[in-house]
Amino acid sequence: MTATETELFELCKRMRLSRNLAERALEIEACGNIEFLLKLFSEELAYRDARRNEGLVKAAGFYSVKTLKGFITDDIQFPAGAGLEELKTLDFIKDKWNICMYGGTGTGKTLLSTALGVRACESGIPIKFYRTAALVNSLSEAKASGTLSKVLNKIDKAQAIVLDEFGYVPVDRVGAQLLFEVISECYERKSVILNTNLEFSQWVNILYDQKMTAALIARLLHHCHLLIFTGPDMRLKESSIHDMYAKIAG
Repeated sequence: MTATETELFELCKRMRLSRNLAERALEIEACGNIEFLLKLFSEELAYRDARRNEGLVKAAGFYSVKTLKGFITDDIQFPAGAGLEELKTLDFIKDKWNICMYGGTGTGKTLLSTALGVRACESGIPIKFYRTAALVNSLSEAKASGTLSKVLNKIDKAQAIVLDEFGYVPVDRVGAQLLFEVISECYERKSVILNTNLEFSQWVNILYDQKMTAALIARLLHHCHLLIFTGPDMRLKESSIHDMYAKIAG
């Protein structure tokens, strides 16, 4: 490294500019100073956006990172105007619409909601992903320790939240009330993507209170796309156990 290059890196450090900017400055070819600066700043901005979006993916809390590449929709019933291509635009988040994904275990709800969440993060939209039972436990523990506002503030920074496995694990009444508070606060302020294997008529068994359940469903469905997953359990279908079961059943 030459003395000039060393000085350039040091100046970037002192000015709290990325090392990437200095590295790109050594590589960019331009016809004049203005063109050089335009290319340099454009590439630096793209670099920062990419780093920020990578950070959003990491901070979202996805259990695994999924994409929509190769995603098959044959066993999903989409509502009019909200097919996969429309959902890919992420306009539902900009318009603060919700998505409710209903279907049996292993039919692709988590995969699709995760892939949409990752796509949003990669577009600069902050997302929070939760398994519903884990979120309820976190809220209950925070309430007991007096730190509930901190947890709610973190949720509030997201433009959309994904609630996976709603209804899979029973919650207590306090937890149900806290979950209701979170979803109610999202109403017409941010999008909720909720995955469940329970019909709406059974939600009262999770939330315990008939009025609270009716109020939550009303808020969730006011601006909502309902996706119905009708396929078999993909995880079982793709496993060796499925082949064994097929032989036994045959």
